[in-house]
Amino acid sequence: MNISAASIIFILTIIVSGIVLAIPNLLNKFSFIPYNVIHKNQWYRFFTSGITHVNLTHLLFNMFTFYFFSFDLEKTIGEMNFIWIYIGSMLFSHIPTLIKYRNNINYSSLGASGAISGVIFSSILIYPTNSMMIMPIPIPIPAFIFGICYIIWCIAANNRNTDNINHSAHLAGAIAGIIITFVLFGEQIIKIWQQML
Repeated sequence: MNISAASIIFILTIIVSGIVLAIPNLLNKFSFIPYNVIHKNQWYRFFTSGITHVNLTHLLFNMFTFYFFSFDLEKTIGEMNFIWIYIGSMLFSHIPTLIKYRNNINYSSLGASGAISGVIFSSILIYPTNSMMIMPIPIPIPAFIFGICYIIWCIAANNRNTDNINHSAHLAGAIAGIIITFVLFGEQIIKIWQQML
């Protein structure tokens, strides 16, 4: 039986997050701590933080989103291209956080949101007219409109900085997803958007 890359990432993230939830001491070891990355050379945190979640709600929300975007995208673009987009977005999403908090010993973040943002925006480039919804508003809108709203919200929320969410990682992941998808499928994407317009 051939298991797809998206399935492996999905299962791995649930297993690792479950282990960390069961053994809270691992949370600090797996989180993205910019100070430790820079000053202690713990570069593995770029990856481990992307497959770890702080609680069940965080895990369920991200895996729910992963499920609805990743498997269809992988079928369309192929397994290897999906891996490039997912892992590339995961790694790139940490860059703004690394720069901003590199000397803050107390800062940490974790979760698959940056990678999933990359997948969402890859899907938007390939399927710009598909219907999407902004929760809690139950009205479907075209994917490209959702994308614009998402970017605006990320920028505004990051500037306000009033919650405990790493909005810069969401934004950087989305940008990475756009860039990598365009590098891989630029010609096809241009044709898709020309037909839409």
